[in-house]
Amino acid sequence: MQDARSVFDTLNTEYLAVHKTKEDLFWDTYMAVSDDDAGFARAEGAYKSFISDPARLASVRQALARLGDATADDGATASLRHGLKGWLALFEANIVDSDAARQLMSELIQLEADLFSKRRDLVLRHTNEAGQVEDATLSMLATNMGTNRIEAARKSSHDALMDLERWVLANGWLDIVKKRNAFARAQGFPNYFDYKVQKNEQMSSDQLFTILDDFEVRTRAANTRALSDLVQAHGANATQPWNLRFFVSGDVTRQLDPYLSFAKGLERWLQSFRHLGIAYRGATMQLDLLERKGKYQNGFCHGPIPPFFNAENEWVAGQINFTAGAKPDQIGSGARAINTLFHEGGHAAHFANVTQNSPCFSQEFAPTSMAYAETQSMFCDSLLDDADWLKRYAHNAQGEPIPDALIHARIQTTQPFAAHGERSTLVVPYFERALYRLSDEQLTADAVLALARATEQRILGVAVGPRPLLAIPHLLNQESAASYHGYLLANMAVYQTRAYFEKTYGFLTDNPAIGPALSEHYWARGNSISHNDTLLSLTGEPFNAKYLADSCNQTVDEAWAEAQSMMAAAAARSYPPAPAPDLDATIRIVHGAELIADNSESDQAMCQQFERWVGQHYPATVQ
Repeated sequence: MQDARSVFDTLNTEYLAVHKTKEDLFWDTYMAVSDDDAGFARAEGAYKSFISDPARLASVRQALARLGDATADDGATASLRHGLKGWLALFEANIVDSDAARQLMSELIQLEADLFSKRRDLVLRHTNEAGQVEDATLSMLATNMGTNRIEAARKSSHDALMDLERWVLANGWLDIVKKRNAFARAQGFPNYFDYKVQKNEQMSSDQLFTILDDFEVRTRAANTRALSDLVQAHGANATQPWNLRFFVSGDVTRQLDPYLSFAKGLERWLQSFRHLGIAYRGATMQLDLLERKGKYQNGFCHGPIPPFFNAENEWVAGQINFTAGAKPDQIGSGARAINTLFHEGGHAAHFANVTQNSPCFSQEFAPTSMAYAETQSMFCDSLLDDADWLKRYAHNAQGEPIPDALIHARIQTTQPFAAHGERSTLVVPYFERALYRLSDEQLTADAVLALARATEQRILGVAVGPRPLLAIPHLLNQESAASYHGYLLANMAVYQTRAYFEKTYGFLTDNPAIGPALSEHYWARGNSISHNDTLLSLTGEPFNAKYLADSCNQTVDEAWAEAQSMMAAAAARSYPPAPAPDLDATIRIVHGAELIADNSESDQAMCQQFERWVGQHYPATVQ
């Protein structure tokens, strides 16, 4: 057993070192604090080499064999066996079996580092709310299309995304796609998409598309009907890609803006999570929330130190970073910012609460299922759409709660497009599967653009998506490429989870039973159990897509009646006090290398520091 213990402890120690080195450089380069792209590529290569090392896999298998028959395990041996099985799963999910495949992975890492370096220097521009042409991040482009009342300005944002598509195709991404396919074939898979689905979700692409095809059929009529009704109400131009988001939610987003200010977002996140009974078990968290030139333009949550109980049974708390790309003086930025705080904060809560005996169980990469990981974050951000959450937290500068009429207007505009919203996720795996099935000779810029447009037409029902497929940053990075279906699988699990809590407790907003239930059933065991088993543990039923499809197919009247019932019940409810005075986390709010605020004094003081900083730099946003 001692030899097995030595193997296990060495893996834990060495993994922490290589993982933290890679993640620290990831953060600095993606946040544009450092331009050490070569250093990050080396660290990424070292990490990939570690998790795909056949020698380490062999040592784990030998250590497990030396432990003998599991029926004779005492507590210490059972714990050690459990930890080694975690390492076995990690190596088997990431192993690269041939020298040719390892060489291809090394080449892939370099190609992606080169593309990222060039992408960081690319400047996109559009016309903003004030009629000025300005540099714009992806978040700014999306928000402008949703809120700007001038059609030409909205079109300028979409034109920038179309330019980004052409830039991606002209700057090496197709070479990356070919190299990914070569890597997958060297591993015995027909293409990269099939490889990723099997490795990340432990299912075949055929099994995945049995689920996706069913959902596509269930929501097709609702999507077609919503687009037809939009054209009837606003004319044929309403479904132009630069107009669609505006006519779906633009005016309501504008009206919501005073009730969801950016400066108050941090405080509302802290309060809401605390009242849900969510805590972070002593984690250190770093948040970079504002747009900045050169900064990566998509929110993410990564953990340089995955938490675990070490060999002395001491708790090693997590170190977690997450980011957003908000522009506080842009209409709608407050809503986008709080969505990111809840989403990435949900990821952080998940990974901070994995209570196993090795960091291999609490990291965000395979064998951690993306669908499983995204269930945690998307459950948290789903609360922001609930009428009782809005009534309780969405207040204007005078302290007045959001009016019922505005919640009704929001439902009137967004509910008909619930199916379209989910299909905006669904379109990505349909495109990526077809993309990776193309031969190298077929992978030309024109062919790939034609495939993107055809897929958008078939799944979204429009000639070009509001967010063109090749402008989605997930497609560029190998960790997230061929994984986007995880968001849709996750949302199916989210609505199943919501249904369970509603049935069990009658409400979700500020329900202090939710955090402990998620911690026990979804978080504590990390990737040591499957996504489906977490759902069985909490809800008592296996994965079921019905709940999300039913929600998408609700009428406006049904959704509004549900909202009214939620608000009435909340008004009559006596909420219990929050179970903890804070989130049990050390939190730093940064802007690149600048420290904006922290909770070294208190969470309240941090929120006040943050509001003051926003007021000083964006005075028009704080009243």
